[in-house]
Amino acid sequence: MARDAGARDAGRRGEPPRPPEPLSVEVVDSHCHLDIMGGDVAHAVAAARAVGIRRMVSVGIDLETSRWQARVAAEHPDVYAAVAIHPNDAADGVDEQTFAQIAELATLPKVRAVGETGLDYYRTPPERHAAQQDSFRRHIAIAKQTGRTLMIHDREAHDDTLRILAEEGAPDRVVFHAFSGDVGMAKICATSGYVMSFAGNVTFRNAGSLRDAAAVAPRDLLLVETDAPFLTPEPWRGRPNSPYLVPLTLRAIAAARGEDVDTLASAVAATSERMFGPW
Repeated sequence: MARDAGARDAGRRGEPPRPPEPLSVEVVDSHCHLDIMGGDVAHAVAAARAVGIRRMVSVGIDLETSRWQARVAAEHPDVYAAVAIHPNDAADGVDEQTFAQIAELATLPKVRAVGETGLDYYRTPPERHAAQQDSFRRHIAIAKQTGRTLMIHDREAHDDTLRILAEEGAPDRVVFHAFSGDVGMAKICATSGYVMSFAGNVTFRNAGSLRDAAAVAPRDLLLVETDAPFLTPEPWRGRPNSPYLVPLTLRAIAAARGEDVDTLASAVAATSERMFGPW
């Protein structure tokens, strides 16, 4: 996608991205980080609602942020929470008390996922992989014990992520957040019934393999997300992301699939409810 002149000028001025054209069918931002976006949560929710993104899942990466997500979700009807220790933090080791507190948070009514957990070999040297893998296994167990969706962070660790899921026995509901695999990985996830959530990087000019993966994924195994404030979609790449930019990513996925936007949005909305429960 080409960045238009207005977007370039706005980027120079440091202005927030302009709101995209609203969606006709409401969908959910399945993964964002409201705590590190800055600004007021109510404002972020209202801006998203104005373009057809009424609801969102805000995701913890450690014990402190997981508590924050749970509290904010309890205060805002259109926000759900996910709680976990991020794999990059888990590489340092996680104590038993922390796992116990994550498990306790996961039982709260507005906490609907255990995540983001998983493996990240991009930032973690091999000698620390074992600690990440142990944490991932513990989070899988927590998701199964609490009946929550497992929200996976998988970066340059596809084989081990899939292997550990198979060894531990995957929970009933699994979401690969910010899906980063190729067509082959998408087909493996589809065979296993794993849901693939695509973020704004699917819009990047050099992301042809991601668009190909989105094109072959079954419609009922697709979600859309921002990972806000990261992975801002074109034409605003480089600016802070926010849930109100989800329509740009959804439309890019629909284009890659040669599919009507409303048809895809309806399927994504249904899968969101299946993964995170009724609102």
